Amino acid sequence: MRAMILAAGRGERMRPLTDRTPKPLLPVAGKPLIVWHLERLARAGYRDIVINHAHLPDQIEGLLDDGAAWGVSIRYSAEPPGALETAGGIANALPLLGSEPFLVVNGDIWCDLDLATLPPLADHDLAHLVLVPNPPQHPNGDFDLQDGRVGVSPRLTFSGIGRYRPELFASLERGQPARLAPLLREAMAKDRVSGQIHTGRWVDVGTPERLVALDEEVRSHL
Repeated sequence: MRAMILAAGRGERMRPLTDRTPKPLLPVAGKPLIVWHLERLARAGYRDIVINHAHLPDQIEGLLDDGAAWGVSIRYSAEPPGALETAGGIANALPLLGSEPFLVVNGDIWCDLDLATLPPLADHDLAHLVLVPNPPQHPNGDFDLQDGRVGVSPRLTFSGIGRYRPELFASLERGQPARLAPLLREAMAKDRVSGQIHTGRWVDVGTPERLVALDEEVRSHL
């Protein structure tokens, strides 16, 4: 099974921490955030991993190398400075992801979801999203979930974890920036997006304060 970790963002809200360190390499309980993702993906049976990068890419490749240390195979999808946004980054990596549905995980989240429990895509669906209760910093949410189908009413927050068919990105030109939300809303209008809600631990590690709080929380449970 193939998966992609999104790691190309500059991490502006995390500055000055990200001036010298890519956001996915910032430590949580002594372990780089992206390594938490790799370990969870490996436990769930994902062996072929694609990681995109744009900011300080040599540090990411220098730490992770080919992934053998975690029992996975890593390939890298390079992006220009400024990156390509979420959908653009995925579209740029499609040649590495193949023709079957693949999992995508945002590199700047922390989540205790067992990725092995994610269902396969139904034949008609283009995406399956993991939604979470709205956090304090995002009270208005992104999407809605009714009877396993995702809609556009903003009642829940998109976790940054989703399974996608390559066809979802067919309209995009490789190498061009593109946002994910418009593609998802178009697919939702055709009832082609399923979903589930995760009520366990999930953190958008978007600020230094949230990083410190998460670090303290995870350490307290080790």
